Amino acid sequence: MGTPPERHALNTRFTWRSRGGPYRRVTAAQARAWDEDGFFVLEDAFDAATLAAVVAEIDPFEARVTEFLRGRPDGRLFIADAEAITFSVHLVVHSALLRAFCAGPVFRDLAHDLVGPDVRLYWDQAVYKKPEKSRRFPWHQDNGYTYVEPQQYLTCWIALTDATVENGCPWVAPGLHRGGTLRHWMTDLGWECLHDPPGATPVPARAGSIVVFSSLTPHTTGPNLTPHVRKAYIVQFAPDGARIVRDDGTSEPANAPDRQFQVLRSGEPVG
Repeated sequence: MGTPPERHALNTRFTWRSRGGPYRRVTAAQARAWDEDGFFVLEDAFDAATLAAVVAEIDPFEARVTEFLRGRPDGRLFIADAEAITFSVHLVVHSALLRAFCAGPVFRDLAHDLVGPDVRLYWDQAVYKKPEKSRRFPWHQDNGYTYVEPQQYLTCWIALTDATVENGCPWVAPGLHRGGTLRHWMTDLGWECLHDPPGATPVPARAGSIVVFSSLTPHTTGPNLTPHVRKAYIVQFAPDGARIVRDDGTSEPANAPDRQFQVLRSGEPVG
């Protein structure tokens, strides 16, 4: 066996919290997979009409991001690359349709079942992976990019097109979420916390399905070796009152009302 991964310096007293039922959306088996493995797939969460409307709304934003990146000398900004992978962030600020989508019943139910009764949207971004050469993408946890307390929140990776092993579906490292945030180090492709973890599992998903995983589940995506763009929309939900913590221990609330709006209060929808 290899050396166990190190904990993040701020991760000094983490205990994984299980959410008991009754559940509104997840099954008992999915709740068990969430606790034990850190992920599951919610199949066919959205119908074709809803998916088409979301894609039609996102595509123009992504086109502008691509055009911006192409105007840079190397076509890149941090890990975004005009010809490989783009990130269109905080779309709920600009789109009433996407704001309503992120506050809709599917995500409210998942947030209730897996986070708690008082929940905010924490982050939203579209990730379009273009046809590319085979390359390694770093294993990371979402909480390794920006450290949030409580560390345990919810990531919903919505497949806007079929996500396959060939076009860059997610891969996860099951079970490591239960130890909290790991130490990450910077690479030229972003933060990384693991090298080739044992038990790495591909998670393909049909268009309209959601790969549901914890902010603490180490994951990556494979290269897109097909001629078509793989499209995904990622939305994340954190407990109301969550705070963004800096390395020096200072913090600020994660409650920017324009993009981190509350979706549940005492288990009920927030208008």
